[in-house]
Amino acid sequence: MRLTNVTHLRLPFGRLWGYDVSASALGRPLPVSFDQRLHVGAGDRPGSWMALSFRLPAQTDRESIADAWLAVVARHGTLRSAFARGADGDPTLHEIEISPGSWVEHQVGPGQAVNDVLRDILDAECSPYGRPSHRLCVLETAAGLTVVIAADHAHVDMWSMLVIVRDLLSALDAGKTGAKPMSTPRSAPAFVEHTQALLDKDPAPDHVRRRWEAIIADSGGVMPQFPLSLGAPEPHRERVEVRDVFDVDDAAAFAAQARDDGVSTLASAVVAMTAVTREVAGTALRAVFPVHSRFEDDWHDSVGWFITNSVLESELAEPHAAAAAVKEAVQLGAWPLADVLAPWGGMPVAPGMFAISWLDLRRLPVRIDSVGLDAQYVSAATDTDGVMLWFILDESGLHLRCRYPDTAEARTNVGGWLDLLVARMQADARSSVRGRLQVAGRTFRVERASRDDIEAIAALLSDDRFGADRESVELDRYEAGFRAVIRDASNYLGVVRDSADRIVATMQLTVIPGLSRGGSTRLQIEGLRVATAERSRGLGAAMLEWAHEFGRARGATLSQITTDEARDRTRAFYTRLGYQTAHVGLKRNI
Repeated sequence: MRLTNVTHLRLPFGRLWGYDVSASALGRPLPVSFDQRLHVGAGDRPGSWMALSFRLPAQTDRESIADAWLAVVARHGTLRSAFARGADGDPTLHEIEISPGSWVEHQVGPGQAVNDVLRDILDAECSPYGRPSHRLCVLETAAGLTVVIAADHAHVDMWSMLVIVRDLLSALDAGKTGAKPMSTPRSAPAFVEHTQALLDKDPAPDHVRRRWEAIIADSGGVMPQFPLSLGAPEPHRERVEVRDVFDVDDAAAFAAQARDDGVSTLASAVVAMTAVTREVAGTALRAVFPVHSRFEDDWHDSVGWFITNSVLESELAEPHAAAAAVKEAVQLGAWPLADVLAPWGGMPVAPGMFAISWLDLRRLPVRIDSVGLDAQYVSAATDTDGVMLWFILDESGLHLRCRYPDTAEARTNVGGWLDLLVARMQADARSSVRGRLQVAGRTFRVERASRDDIEAIAALLSDDRFGADRESVELDRYEAGFRAVIRDASNYLGVVRDSADRIVATMQLTVIPGLSRGGSTRLQIEGLRVATAERSRGLGAAMLEWAHEFGRARGATLSQITTDEARDRTRAFYTRLGYQTAHVGLKRNI
Protein backbone atom coordinates (compact mmCIF):
# COMPACT_ATOMS: atom_id res chain seq x y z
CA MET A 1 0.00 0.00 0.00
CA ARG A 2 1.34 3.39 -0.92
CA LEU A 3 2.56 5.57 1.93
CA THR A 4 2.19 9.27 1.32
CA ASN A 5 1.14 12.54 2.88
CA VAL A 6 -1.58 14.96 1.89
CA THR A 7 0.80 17.09 -0.18
CA HIS A 8 1.83 14.15 -2.36
CA LEU A 9 -1.49 12.29 -2.32
CA ARG A 10 -2.54 11.23 -5.82
CA LEU A 11 -6.08 12.54 -6.28
CA PRO A 12 -8.14 12.96 -9.43
CA PHE A 13 -9.77 16.31 -10.10
CA GLY A 14 -13.49 16.40 -9.48
CA ARG A 15 -16.23 17.71 -7.20
CA LEU A 16 -15.20 17.44 -3.57
CA TRP A 17 -17.88 16.66 -1.00
CA GLY A 18 -17.76 16.35 2.76
CA TYR A 19 -20.36 14.70 4.96
CA ASP A 20 -21.41 16.87 7.90
CA VAL A 21 -22.82 14.72 10.68
CA SER A 22 -24.71 16.10 13.66
CA ALA A 23 -23.03 15.70 17.04
CA SER A 24 -24.74 15.93 20.44
CA ALA A 25 -23.52 17.72 23.53
CA LEU A 26 -20.85 16.02 25.63
CA GLY A 27 -22.15 13.00 27.50
CA ARG A 28 -20.75 10.75 30.21
CA PRO A 29 -17.00 10.90 30.86
CA LEU A 30 -14.72 8.15 29.55
CA PRO A 31 -11.20 7.06 30.53
CA VAL A 32 -8.27 8.73 28.72
CA SER A 33 -5.20 6.74 27.71
CA PHE A 34 -1.64 7.93 28.36
CA ASP A 35 -0.94 8.56 24.68
CA GLN A 36 -4.27 10.32 24.17
CA ARG A 37 -3.53 12.62 27.11
CA LEU A 38 -0.12 13.47 25.65
CA HIS A 39 -1.43 13.99 22.10
CA VAL A 40 -4.59 15.95 22.90
CA GLY A 41 -2.92 17.87 25.71
CA ALA A 42 -0.78 19.61 23.09
CA GLY A 43 -3.96 21.41 22.01
CA ASP A 44 -5.84 22.01 18.78
CA ARG A 45 -3.45 22.24 15.86
CA PRO A 46 -3.43 21.46 12.15
CA GLY A 47 -1.88 18.21 11.00
CA SER A 48 -2.72 15.89 13.90
CA TRP A 49 -4.82 13.49 11.80
CA MET A 50 -4.24 10.45 9.61
CA ALA A 51 -6.32 9.21 6.68
CA LEU A 52 -6.82 6.50 4.11
CA SER A 53 -7.96 7.18 0.55
CA PHE A 54 -9.36 4.59 -1.86
CA ARG A 55 -11.44 4.28 -5.01
CA LEU A 56 -14.81 2.64 -4.75
CA PRO A 57 -14.94 -0.47 -6.95
CA ALA A 58 -18.46 0.27 -8.20
CA GLN A 59 -20.58 3.33 -8.86
CA THR A 60 -22.40 4.32 -5.65
CA ASP A 61 -24.56 7.28 -4.73
CA ARG A 62 -23.50 9.59 -1.91
CA GLU A 63 -26.51 8.79 0.26
CA SER A 64 -25.56 5.11 0.33
CA ILE A 65 -22.05 6.10 1.34
CA ALA A 66 -23.43 8.29 4.11
CA ASP A 67 -25.60 5.43 5.41
CA ALA A 68 -22.61 3.10 5.37
CA TRP A 69 -20.48 5.67 7.19
CA LEU A 70 -23.10 6.08 9.91
CA ALA A 71 -23.10 2.29 10.31
CA VAL A 72 -19.32 2.37 10.82
CA VAL A 73 -19.62 5.16 13.39
CA ALA A 74 -22.36 3.24 15.19
CA ARG A 75 -20.12 0.17 15.38
CA HIS A 76 -17.02 1.85 16.84
CA GLY A 77 -17.34 3.72 20.09
CA THR A 78 -14.22 5.85 19.71
CA LEU A 79 -15.84 7.52 16.67
CA ARG A 80 -18.66 8.56 19.04
CA SER A 81 -16.43 10.31 21.55
CA ALA A 82 -14.89 13.75 21.80
CA PHE A 83 -12.31 15.51 23.94
CA ALA A 84 -12.80 18.65 25.98
CA ARG A 85 -10.57 20.71 28.25
CA GLY A 86 -11.10 19.92 31.89
CA ALA A 87 -11.13 22.44 34.71
CA ASP A 88 -7.43 21.83 35.31
CA GLY A 89 -6.64 22.21 31.61
CA ASP A 90 -6.08 18.49 31.06
CA PRO A 91 -8.09 16.79 28.32
CA THR A 92 -11.22 14.89 29.26
CA LEU A 93 -13.02 12.41 27.00
CA HIS A 94 -16.79 12.18 26.68
CA GLU A 95 -19.35 10.08 24.90
CA ILE A 96 -21.32 11.85 22.16
CA GLU A 97 -24.14 10.84 19.86
CA ILE A 98 -23.74 11.07 16.09
CA SER A 99 -26.83 11.63 13.93
CA PRO A 100 -27.32 11.83 10.15
CA GLY A 101 -26.27 15.07 8.52
CA SER A 102 -25.88 16.36 4.99
CA TRP A 103 -23.38 16.54 2.18
CA VAL A 104 -21.57 19.84 1.65
CA GLU A 105 -19.64 20.65 -1.51
CA HIS A 106 -16.19 22.15 -0.98
CA GLN A 107 -15.29 24.40 -3.86
CA VAL A 108 -11.91 24.04 -5.55
CA GLY A 109 -10.90 27.51 -6.68
CA PRO A 110 -9.22 28.41 -9.97
CA GLY A 111 -5.60 27.31 -9.87
CA GLN A 112 -6.11 25.57 -6.53
CA ALA A 113 -5.01 21.95 -6.06
CA VAL A 114 -7.55 19.44 -4.77
CA ASN A 115 -4.96 18.36 -2.20
CA ASP A 116 -4.79 21.86 -0.73
CA VAL A 117 -8.57 22.05 -0.33
CA LEU A 118 -8.66 18.60 1.25
CA ARG A 119 -5.84 19.50 3.62
CA ASP A 120 -7.68 22.62 4.83
CA ILE A 121 -10.85 20.59 5.43
CA LEU A 122 -9.14 17.83 7.38
CA ASP A 123 -7.00 20.25 9.39
CA ALA A 124 -10.17 22.06 10.46
CA GLU A 125 -12.45 19.06 11.07
CA CYS A 126 -10.03 16.44 12.44
CA SER A 127 -8.43 18.39 15.25
CA PRO A 128 -7.89 16.93 18.74
CA TYR A 129 -10.83 18.80 20.29
CA GLY A 130 -13.14 18.47 17.28
CA ARG A 131 -16.65 17.18 17.87
CA PRO A 132 -16.42 14.79 16.16
CA SER A 133 -12.77 14.75 15.10
CA HIS A 134 -13.29 12.68 11.96
CA ARG A 135 -14.41 13.43 8.43
CA LEU A 136 -15.73 11.54 5.42
CA CYS A 137 -14.98 13.10 2.02
CA VAL A 138 -15.81 11.97 -1.51
CA LEU A 139 -14.34 13.07 -4.83
CA GLU A 140 -16.76 12.66 -7.73
CA THR A 141 -15.24 12.19 -11.19
CA ALA A 142 -16.43 10.74 -14.47
CA ALA A 143 -14.28 7.67 -13.74
CA GLY A 144 -15.90 7.01 -10.36
CA LEU A 145 -15.63 7.94 -6.70
CA THR A 146 -12.59 8.37 -4.51
CA VAL A 147 -13.24 8.25 -0.77
CA VAL A 148 -11.04 9.84 1.89
CA ILE A 149 -11.63 8.99 5.54
CA ALA A 150 -9.65 10.90 8.16
CA ALA A 151 -9.63 11.09 11.94
CA ASP A 152 -7.51 12.70 14.60
CA HIS A 153 -4.72 10.35 15.69
CA ALA A 154 -6.16 10.24 19.22
CA HIS A 155 -8.91 7.94 17.92
CA VAL A 156 -7.17 5.82 15.26
CA ASP A 157 -3.98 4.08 14.22
CA MET A 158 -3.01 2.55 10.87
CA TRP A 159 -4.63 -0.77 11.73
CA SER A 160 -7.83 1.07 12.64
CA MET A 161 -7.96 2.73 9.24
CA LEU A 162 -8.05 -0.71 7.61
CA VAL A 163 -10.89 -1.75 9.92
CA ILE A 164 -12.84 1.40 9.06
CA VAL A 165 -12.47 0.93 5.29
CA ARG A 166 -13.31 -2.77 5.50
CA ASP A 167 -16.44 -2.03 7.55
CA LEU A 168 -17.52 0.77 5.21
CA LEU A 169 -17.24 -1.52 2.20
CA SER A 170 -19.15 -4.25 4.07
CA ALA A 171 -21.90 -1.80 4.95
CA LEU A 172 -22.12 -0.69 1.32
CA ASP A 173 -22.45 -4.32 0.22
CA ALA A 174 -25.18 -4.86 2.81
CA GLY A 175 -27.03 -1.83 1.47
CA LYS A 176 -27.03 -3.29 -2.04
CA THR A 177 -28.99 -6.29 -0.78
CA GLY A 178 -31.74 -4.02 0.45
CA ALA A 179 -30.78 -4.11 4.12
CA LYS A 180 -30.43 -0.83 5.95
CA PRO A 181 -26.75 -0.89 6.98
CA MET A 182 -27.21 1.35 10.01
CA SER A 183 -30.27 -0.37 11.41
CA THR A 184 -28.68 -2.99 13.67
CA PRO A 185 -24.90 -2.52 13.67
CA ARG A 186 -22.85 -5.10 15.52
CA SER A 187 -20.68 -3.14 17.95
CA ALA A 188 -16.98 -3.90 18.20
CA PRO A 189 -15.24 -3.81 21.60
CA ALA A 190 -14.73 -0.16 22.52
CA PHE A 191 -11.27 1.35 22.81
CA VAL A 192 -12.16 2.92 26.16
CA GLU A 193 -12.54 -0.59 27.58
CA HIS A 194 -8.97 -1.27 26.49
CA THR A 195 -7.85 2.00 28.09
CA GLN A 196 -9.51 1.08 31.37
CA ALA A 197 -7.93 -2.38 31.30
CA LEU A 198 -4.48 -0.79 30.97
CA LEU A 199 -5.22 1.66 33.76
CA ASP A 200 -6.17 -1.27 35.98
CA LYS A 201 -3.05 -3.25 35.08
CA ASP A 202 -0.34 -3.87 37.67
CA PRO A 203 2.58 -1.43 37.60
CA ALA A 204 5.72 -2.39 35.68
CA PRO A 205 8.28 -4.51 37.57
CA ASP A 206 11.52 -2.90 38.74
CA HIS A 207 13.70 -4.41 36.00
CA VAL A 208 11.47 -2.78 33.33
CA ARG A 209 11.74 0.58 35.05
CA ARG A 210 15.51 0.26 35.33
CA ARG A 211 15.85 -0.56 31.64
CA TRP A 212 13.74 2.42 30.62
CA GLU A 213 15.87 4.58 32.90
CA ALA A 214 19.10 3.28 31.34
CA ILE A 215 17.98 3.90 27.74
CA ILE A 216 16.72 7.40 28.56
CA ALA A 217 19.99 8.13 30.37
CA ASP A 218 21.96 6.92 27.32
CA SER A 219 19.88 9.37 25.25
CA GLY A 220 20.81 12.33 27.43
CA GLY A 221 17.83 12.22 29.79
CA VAL A 222 15.22 12.41 27.02
CA MET A 223 13.56 10.03 24.60
CA PRO A 224 15.99 8.78 21.90
CA GLN A 225 17.02 11.37 19.32
CA PHE A 226 18.33 11.13 15.78
CA PRO A 227 22.10 10.86 16.18
CA LEU A 228 23.02 13.59 13.68
CA SER A 229 22.24 17.29 13.51
CA LEU A 230 18.83 18.36 12.21
CA GLY A 231 19.54 22.08 12.30
CA ALA A 232 18.10 24.55 14.80
CA PRO A 233 16.23 22.59 17.53
CA GLU A 234 12.79 23.97 16.75
CA PRO A 235 9.86 23.00 14.51
CA HIS A 236 10.47 23.44 10.79
CA ARG A 237 8.38 22.73 7.74
CA GLU A 238 8.51 18.98 7.13
CA ARG A 239 10.35 17.18 4.39
CA VAL A 240 8.68 13.86 3.48
CA GLU A 241 10.49 11.17 1.55
CA VAL A 242 8.67 8.09 0.24
CA ARG A 243 10.85 5.25 -0.98
CA ASP A 244 10.13 1.79 -2.33
CA VAL A 245 12.85 -0.24 -0.65
CA PHE A 246 11.97 -3.65 -2.12
CA ASP A 247 9.76 -4.98 -4.84
CA VAL A 248 8.13 -8.35 -4.19
CA ASP A 249 11.23 -10.25 -5.36
CA ASP A 250 13.72 -8.46 -3.14
CA ALA A 251 11.29 -8.54 -0.22
CA ALA A 252 11.09 -12.32 -0.54
CA ALA A 253 14.88 -12.54 -0.77
CA PHE A 254 15.37 -10.34 2.30
CA ALA A 255 12.83 -12.42 4.25
CA ALA A 256 14.50 -15.67 3.15
CA GLN A 257 17.83 -14.48 4.50
CA ALA A 258 16.18 -13.50 7.76
CA ARG A 259 14.66 -16.99 8.07
CA ASP A 260 18.03 -18.54 7.34
CA ASP A 261 19.53 -16.39 10.10
CA GLY A 262 16.75 -17.52 12.45
CA VAL A 263 15.26 -14.05 12.95
CA SER A 264 12.32 -11.95 11.73
CA THR A 265 12.36 -9.62 8.76
CA LEU A 266 12.07 -6.71 11.21
CA ALA A 267 15.18 -7.89 13.05
CA SER A 268 17.10 -7.99 9.76
CA ALA A 269 15.98 -4.42 9.06
CA VAL A 270 17.20 -3.42 12.52
CA VAL A 271 20.58 -5.00 11.67
CA ALA A 272 20.81 -2.71 8.64
CA MET A 273 19.74 0.38 10.61
CA THR A 274 22.22 -0.43 13.36
CA ALA A 275 25.07 -0.86 10.88
CA VAL A 276 24.28 2.41 9.10
CA THR A 277 23.95 4.32 12.38
CA ARG A 278 27.31 2.97 13.53
CA GLU A 279 28.86 3.97 10.21
CA VAL A 280 27.62 7.56 10.07
CA ALA A 281 27.32 8.46 13.76
CA GLY A 282 29.53 6.00 15.62
CA THR A 283 26.78 5.12 18.07
CA ALA A 284 24.16 2.50 18.79
CA LEU A 285 20.74 2.65 17.18
CA ARG A 286 18.32 4.17 19.70
CA ALA A 287 14.78 5.09 18.73
CA VAL A 288 11.26 5.40 20.02
CA PHE A 289 9.54 2.23 18.88
CA PRO A 290 5.72 2.19 18.69
CA VAL A 291 4.26 -1.24 19.46
CA HIS A 292 0.63 -2.25 19.15
CA SER A 293 -1.35 -3.09 22.28
CA ARG A 294 -3.97 -5.36 20.68
CA PHE A 295 -2.73 -8.17 22.90
CA GLU A 296 -5.97 -10.16 22.70
CA ASP A 297 -7.86 -11.17 19.58
CA ASP A 298 -10.93 -9.32 20.92
CA TRP A 299 -9.36 -6.01 19.84
CA HIS A 300 -8.49 -7.00 16.26
CA ASP A 301 -11.76 -5.58 14.85
CA SER A 302 -11.80 -2.47 17.02
CA VAL A 303 -10.97 1.12 16.16
CA GLY A 304 -8.77 3.16 18.48
CA TRP A 305 -5.23 4.23 19.19
CA PHE A 306 -3.98 0.76 20.08
CA ILE A 307 -0.37 1.90 20.06
CA THR A 308 1.98 2.46 22.93
CA ASN A 309 5.51 3.77 22.72
CA SER A 310 8.54 1.74 23.63
CA VAL A 311 12.27 2.25 23.15
CA LEU A 312 14.60 0.25 20.94
CA GLU A 313 18.32 0.06 21.60
CA SER A 314 20.44 -2.03 19.22
CA GLU A 315 24.18 -2.08 19.86
CA LEU A 316 25.39 -4.76 17.43
CA ALA A 317 24.66 -5.14 13.71
CA GLU A 318 24.15 -8.88 14.11
CA PRO A 319 20.90 -10.80 13.53
CA HIS A 320 20.42 -12.42 16.94
CA ALA A 321 21.47 -9.28 18.81
CA ALA A 322 18.98 -7.25 16.77
CA ALA A 323 16.25 -9.84 17.38
CA ALA A 324 16.92 -9.60 21.12
CA ALA A 325 16.67 -5.80 20.92
CA VAL A 326 13.29 -6.03 19.16
CA LYS A 327 12.02 -8.56 21.70
CA GLU A 328 13.11 -6.31 24.55
CA ALA A 329 11.38 -3.30 22.97
CA VAL A 330 8.10 -5.23 22.73
CA GLN A 331 8.40 -6.27 26.37
CA LEU A 332 9.22 -2.72 27.51
CA GLY A 333 6.09 -1.47 25.73
CA ALA A 334 3.81 -4.00 27.41
CA TRP A 335 3.40 -1.97 30.60
CA PRO A 336 1.40 1.21 31.40
CA LEU A 337 3.62 4.15 30.47
CA ALA A 338 2.13 6.69 32.88
CA ASP A 339 3.61 4.76 35.78
CA VAL A 340 6.93 3.98 34.05
CA LEU A 341 7.54 7.59 32.98
CA ALA A 342 6.32 9.22 36.19
CA PRO A 343 9.92 10.02 37.34
CA TRP A 344 10.26 12.34 34.33
CA GLY A 345 6.81 13.89 34.74
CA GLY A 346 5.64 12.10 31.61
CA MET A 347 7.40 11.35 28.36
CA PRO A 348 10.64 13.41 28.27
CA VAL A 349 10.33 14.64 24.70
CA ALA A 350 13.00 16.90 23.22
CA PRO A 351 13.69 18.25 19.71
CA GLY A 352 15.24 15.64 17.47
CA MET A 353 13.21 12.69 18.75
CA PHE A 354 13.74 9.65 16.50
CA ALA A 355 10.94 7.10 16.04
CA ILE A 356 10.71 3.96 13.90
CA SER A 357 7.41 2.24 13.09
CA TRP A 358 7.06 -1.17 11.41
CA LEU A 359 3.81 -2.64 10.07
CA ASP A 360 3.55 -5.90 8.13
CA LEU A 361 0.14 -5.72 6.47
CA ARG A 362 0.45 -9.32 5.29
CA ARG A 363 0.24 -10.59 8.86
CA LEU A 364 -2.72 -8.49 9.99
CA PRO A 365 -6.06 -10.26 10.49
CA VAL A 366 -7.74 -7.29 8.77
CA ARG A 367 -7.26 -7.09 5.01
CA ILE A 368 -8.50 -4.96 2.14
CA ASP A 369 -7.70 -5.16 -1.57
CA SER A 370 -5.27 -2.26 -1.43
CA VAL A 371 -4.19 -2.68 -5.07
CA GLY A 372 -7.70 -2.98 -6.48
CA LEU A 373 -8.88 -0.04 -4.39
CA ASP A 374 -5.76 2.03 -5.13
CA ALA A 375 -5.59 2.56 -1.36
CA GLN A 376 -3.13 5.05 0.12
CA TYR A 377 -2.17 5.72 3.72
CA VAL A 378 -2.13 9.49 4.13
CA SER A 379 -0.43 11.54 6.82
CA ALA A 380 -1.08 15.20 7.47
CA ALA A 381 1.41 17.91 6.57
CA THR A 382 2.86 19.54 9.64
CA ASP A 383 5.89 21.21 11.13
CA THR A 384 8.33 18.94 12.90
CA ASP A 385 11.54 18.97 14.91
CA GLY A 386 12.15 15.22 14.88
CA VAL A 387 12.54 12.21 12.60
CA MET A 388 9.75 9.69 12.09
CA LEU A 389 10.30 6.60 9.96
CA TRP A 390 7.44 4.31 8.87
CA PHE A 391 7.96 0.92 7.22
CA ILE A 392 5.06 -0.84 5.50
CA LEU A 393 5.46 -4.40 4.24
CA ASP A 394 2.75 -5.71 1.91
CA GLU A 395 2.24 -7.99 -1.09
CA SER A 396 4.04 -5.53 -3.38
CA GLY A 397 7.18 -5.22 -1.25
CA LEU A 398 8.65 -2.97 1.45
CA HIS A 399 8.00 0.75 1.45
CA LEU A 400 9.13 3.51 3.78
CA ARG A 401 8.06 7.06 4.49
CA CYS A 402 10.29 9.40 6.46
CA ARG A 403 9.38 12.81 7.88
CA TYR A 404 12.07 15.18 9.11
CA PRO A 405 12.70 18.96 9.38
CA ASP A 406 13.34 20.54 6.01
CA THR A 407 16.67 22.10 6.91
CA ALA A 408 19.98 21.89 5.08
CA GLU A 409 21.49 19.78 7.88
CA ALA A 410 18.56 17.37 8.02
CA ARG A 411 18.47 16.98 4.24
CA THR A 412 22.14 15.99 4.31
CA ASN A 413 22.12 13.88 7.45
CA VAL A 414 18.73 12.16 7.36
CA GLY A 415 18.75 11.90 3.58
CA GLY A 416 22.25 10.43 3.66
CA TRP A 417 21.27 7.97 6.39
CA LEU A 418 18.28 6.88 4.32
CA ASP A 419 20.43 6.47 1.19
CA LEU A 420 22.84 4.21 3.05
CA LEU A 421 20.02 2.27 4.70
CA VAL A 422 18.18 1.54 1.46
CA ALA A 423 21.43 0.62 -0.30
CA ARG A 424 22.42 -1.70 2.57
CA MET A 425 19.04 -3.45 2.66
CA GLN A 426 18.96 -3.87 -1.12
CA ALA A 427 22.50 -5.28 -1.06
CA ASP A 428 21.41 -7.71 1.68
CA ALA A 429 18.50 -8.82 -0.50
CA ARG A 430 20.75 -9.35 -3.53
CA SER A 431 23.19 -11.48 -1.50
CA SER A 432 20.40 -13.45 0.18
CA VAL A 433 20.42 -17.22 0.46
CA ARG A 434 17.20 -17.15 -1.57
CA GLY A 435 19.19 -16.64 -4.74
CA ARG A 436 21.76 -19.28 -3.83
CA LEU A 437 21.65 -22.73 -5.39
CA GLN A 438 23.76 -25.54 -3.95
CA VAL A 439 24.33 -28.24 -6.56
CA ALA A 440 26.75 -31.14 -6.08
CA GLY A 441 29.01 -29.15 -3.80
CA ARG A 442 29.03 -26.09 -6.05
CA THR A 443 27.35 -22.72 -5.49
CA PHE A 444 25.33 -20.87 -8.11
CA ARG A 445 23.25 -17.70 -7.81
CA VAL A 446 19.89 -16.83 -9.38
CA GLU A 447 19.33 -13.14 -10.05
CA ARG A 448 17.14 -10.92 -12.17
CA ALA A 449 18.62 -10.40 -15.62
CA SER A 450 19.92 -6.99 -16.63
CA ARG A 451 20.32 -5.41 -20.04
CA ASP A 452 24.00 -6.43 -20.06
CA ASP A 453 22.93 -10.09 -19.88
CA ILE A 454 20.91 -10.11 -23.12
CA GLU A 455 23.67 -11.46 -25.34
CA ALA A 456 24.43 -14.32 -22.94
CA ILE A 457 20.73 -15.20 -22.67
CA ALA A 458 20.35 -15.21 -26.45
CA ALA A 459 23.33 -17.55 -26.73
CA LEU A 460 21.79 -19.98 -24.23
CA LEU A 461 18.44 -19.96 -26.04
CA SER A 462 20.08 -20.89 -29.33
CA ASP A 463 22.46 -23.49 -27.85
CA ASP A 464 20.66 -26.66 -29.06
CA ARG A 465 19.33 -28.11 -32.32
CA PHE A 466 15.86 -26.59 -31.81
CA GLY A 467 17.03 -23.16 -30.76
CA ALA A 468 19.54 -22.92 -33.56
CA ASP A 469 16.66 -22.99 -36.08
CA ARG A 470 14.22 -20.61 -34.44
CA GLU A 471 16.34 -18.11 -32.50
CA SER A 472 17.52 -14.89 -34.08
CA VAL A 473 21.04 -13.59 -34.52
CA GLU A 474 19.82 -9.99 -34.30
CA LEU A 475 20.30 -8.72 -30.76
CA ASP A 476 18.00 -5.74 -31.43
CA ARG A 477 15.01 -8.09 -31.35
CA TYR A 478 16.12 -9.48 -27.98
CA GLU A 479 16.60 -5.91 -26.72
CA ALA A 480 13.00 -5.10 -27.63
CA GLY A 481 11.77 -8.29 -26.00
CA PHE A 482 13.77 -7.53 -22.86
CA ARG A 483 12.20 -4.07 -22.60
CA ALA A 484 8.72 -5.58 -22.88
CA VAL A 485 9.48 -8.19 -20.22
CA ILE A 486 10.85 -5.79 -17.61
CA ARG A 487 7.89 -3.42 -18.05
CA ASP A 488 5.50 -6.20 -16.99
CA ALA A 489 5.72 -6.86 -13.25
CA SER A 490 4.21 -10.33 -13.67
CA ASN A 491 7.39 -11.49 -15.43
CA TYR A 492 10.73 -12.47 -13.97
CA LEU A 493 13.62 -13.06 -16.37
CA GLY A 494 16.35 -14.77 -14.41
CA VAL A 495 19.93 -15.76 -15.03
CA VAL A 496 22.10 -18.19 -13.07
CA ARG A 497 25.76 -17.37 -12.43
CA ASP A 498 28.47 -19.75 -11.34
CA SER A 499 31.19 -18.99 -8.79
CA ALA A 500 33.23 -17.28 -11.53
CA ASP A 501 30.26 -14.96 -12.26
CA ARG A 502 29.63 -16.58 -15.66
CA ILE A 503 26.00 -16.88 -16.83
CA VAL A 504 25.35 -20.60 -17.16
CA ALA A 505 21.53 -20.79 -17.26
CA THR A 506 18.38 -18.75 -17.72
CA MET A 507 14.60 -19.01 -17.35
CA GLN A 508 11.57 -16.78 -17.60
CA LEU A 509 8.83 -16.99 -14.96
CA THR A 510 5.37 -15.49 -15.40
CA VAL A 511 2.71 -15.31 -12.69
CA ILE A 512 -0.75 -15.66 -14.26
CA PRO A 513 -3.80 -14.90 -12.10
CA GLY A 514 -7.09 -16.31 -13.34
CA LEU A 515 -10.63 -17.40 -12.56
CA SER A 516 -10.39 -21.07 -13.54
CA ARG A 517 -9.67 -23.70 -10.89
CA GLY A 518 -11.47 -21.58 -8.33
CA GLY A 519 -9.53 -18.41 -9.02
CA SER A 520 -6.11 -20.10 -8.92
CA THR A 521 -2.89 -18.36 -9.82
CA ARG A 522 -0.46 -20.19 -12.10
CA LEU A 523 3.27 -20.07 -12.57
CA GLN A 524 4.39 -20.36 -16.20
CA ILE A 525 8.01 -21.48 -16.74
CA GLU A 526 9.45 -20.73 -20.15
CA GLY A 527 12.86 -20.65 -21.79
CA LEU A 528 14.67 -22.74 -19.20
CA ARG A 529 18.13 -23.32 -20.64
CA VAL A 530 21.31 -24.65 -19.06
CA ALA A 531 24.72 -24.29 -20.71
CA THR A 532 25.98 -27.46 -22.35
CA ALA A 533 28.84 -27.90 -19.87
CA GLU A 534 26.45 -27.78 -16.89
CA ARG A 535 23.73 -30.12 -18.12
CA SER A 536 22.81 -33.38 -16.34
CA ARG A 537 24.45 -32.22 -13.10
CA GLY A 538 21.36 -31.15 -11.14
CA LEU A 539 21.34 -27.44 -11.92
CA GLY A 540 18.08 -27.59 -13.91
CA ALA A 541 16.29 -29.38 -11.06
CA ALA A 542 17.55 -26.81 -8.55
CA MET A 543 16.32 -24.01 -10.81
CA LEU A 544 12.86 -25.55 -10.99
CA GLU A 545 12.62 -25.85 -7.21
CA TRP A 546 13.65 -22.20 -6.92
CA ALA A 547 10.98 -21.30 -9.49
CA HIS A 548 8.33 -23.19 -7.52
CA GLU A 549 9.20 -21.24 -4.38
CA PHE A 550 9.05 -18.03 -6.43
CA GLY A 551 5.53 -18.94 -7.55
CA ARG A 552 4.35 -19.94 -4.07
CA ALA A 553 5.50 -16.59 -2.71
CA ARG A 554 3.11 -14.93 -5.18
CA GLY A 555 0.15 -17.16 -4.44
CA ALA A 556 0.61 -19.62 -7.32
CA THR A 557 -0.77 -23.11 -6.70
CA LEU A 558 -0.01 -24.63 -10.10
CA SER A 559 3.17 -24.66 -12.19
CA GLN A 560 3.04 -25.26 -15.93
CA ILE A 561 5.71 -25.75 -18.55
CA THR A 562 5.56 -26.11 -22.32
CA THR A 563 8.28 -27.82 -24.32
CA ASP A 564 8.61 -29.02 -27.89
CA GLU A 565 7.01 -32.41 -28.41
CA ALA A 566 10.22 -33.64 -30.06
CA ARG A 567 12.31 -32.94 -26.95
CA ASP A 568 12.14 -36.47 -25.53
CA ARG A 569 14.91 -36.02 -22.96
CA THR A 570 13.50 -32.69 -21.79
CA ARG A 571 10.03 -34.16 -21.31
CA ALA A 572 11.53 -37.10 -19.40
CA PHE A 573 13.39 -34.62 -17.16
CA TYR A 574 10.21 -32.71 -16.27
CA THR A 575 8.31 -35.95 -15.71
CA ARG A 576 10.91 -37.11 -13.17
CA LEU A 577 10.31 -33.88 -11.27
CA GLY A 578 6.56 -34.46 -10.99
CA TYR A 579 5.19 -32.76 -14.09
CA GLN A 580 2.42 -34.66 -15.88
CA THR A 581 1.24 -34.51 -19.48
CA ALA A 582 -2.32 -33.78 -18.39
CA HIS A 583 -3.24 -31.29 -21.14
CA VAL A 584 -2.68 -30.87 -24.84
CA GLY A 585 -0.98 -27.64 -25.81
CA LEU A 586 -1.76 -26.14 -29.19
CA LYS A 587 0.22 -23.45 -30.99
CA ARG A 588 -0.02 -21.52 -34.25
CA ASN A 589 1.69 -18.57 -35.81
CA ILE A 590 -0.28 -15.33 -35.92
